[in-house]
Amino acid sequence: MLRDISAQSFFMGFLAAFVGTASSFAVVLQGLTAVGASSFEAASGLLALSVAMGVCAIVLSLKTRMPISIAWSTPGAALLATSGAVEGGFPVAVGAFIICAVLIIICGIWKPLGKAVAAIPGPLANAMLAGVLLGLCLAPIKAVAFNPLFGLPIVIAWLVVGRFNRILAVPAALAAFVLVLVFGVTFPDGAIDQLNLSLVPPVEFVMPKFTIAGLVGIALPLFIVTMASQNIPGTAVLRAHDYDTPPGPLFTMTGIFSLLSAPFGGHAVNLAAITAAMCAGEDAHPDPKRRYWAAIFAGGFYVLFGLLAGVITSLVSLAPSILIEAVAGLALIGAFSGSAVAAFRDEGSREAAAVTFLVTAAGLTFYGISGAFWGLLAGILIYALTHLKHRTASRR
Repeated sequence: MLRDISAQSFFMGFLAAFVGTASSFAVVLQGLTAVGASSFEAASGLLALSVAMGVCAIVLSLKTRMPISIAWSTPGAALLATSGAVEGGFPVAVGAFIICAVLIIICGIWKPLGKAVAAIPGPLANAMLAGVLLGLCLAPIKAVAFNPLFGLPIVIAWLVVGRFNRILAVPAALAAFVLVLVFGVTFPDGAIDQLNLSLVPPVEFVMPKFTIAGLVGIALPLFIVTMASQNIPGTAVLRAHDYDTPPGPLFTMTGIFSLLSAPFGGHAVNLAAITAAMCAGEDAHPDPKRRYWAAIFAGGFYVLFGLLAGVITSLVSLAPSILIEAVAGLALIGAFSGSAVAAFRDEGSREAAAVTFLVTAAGLTFYGISGAFWGLLAGILIYALTHLKHRTASRR
């Protein structure tokens, strides 16, 4: 096994972990904070997720000898960012994270649940995701309006670097954010001392609370988004690179590690898609049988980056929140465009997808339940009525 290690897989593992962390940690922090986490609880969640997905990737890759890449649920974090705080605060959100993890475990073990998730019309799942992402994708524009001297360097860095290398576009925007923070933002007294104190890895256990609003408003939409937008595409990426493995055990394992991270603030980990393609491609190694080391190295670097969660969170807290939201929004533009195109491609389900998108994007909360659930429910209702009408017309 050690003979399969190569410098190529080491470099690709580092690149995958760096891109995976730098391109979306802002979304995770934004999501956890939006559902009531304090700065320390958000840092703890970031640490828990990083360690969980790193160890999970190492375990699965060693067991299967395949490049099984794991990531945190970026669409899930975006969902949290638009859900807003629930009654009962962050403990209720943590309770919802635990329920979501249990559902993922069941989905891997019990095939009917997996089939039920797969039965949700693809256009509606994509429309819900597009509606969730819309608000965050508007953040770069709001950041420029807030302060052009702060917002424009972030957007320009993303635009320029993205023309040459799309993978490095978001890390470039993040680097621009750091430069704006260092040279443009006035630090309050004692900020540097606070950064030094944050070198200690943050660990905060949150006693979960379970409520109906948390179940329906957070757990179920988080489960659906994670499965439809991450786990299922993740298995497709593996198959596209000729790695054929039963998806059930992979889902179960990601659910177990999600369950372990949830009490410490982690919302969900899942199979990766973009970083999976990096670790499973030829750039990781010419020999497909040796590429699993790229995912193992990526897992190790995820754990290492997670230990810096306290410093990252403290640094981000020194800047106006709209700037880190801008970085998060830039990271999600590709996901938004992909989900929007997939949502409205089929003419037969276009109206239902439009209703799902609009209700979700409105972000309205009824009875403590977020708009993502109501958007999907409204879309399914329109979808069912439309297809019932077509079936009735065809019988005549």
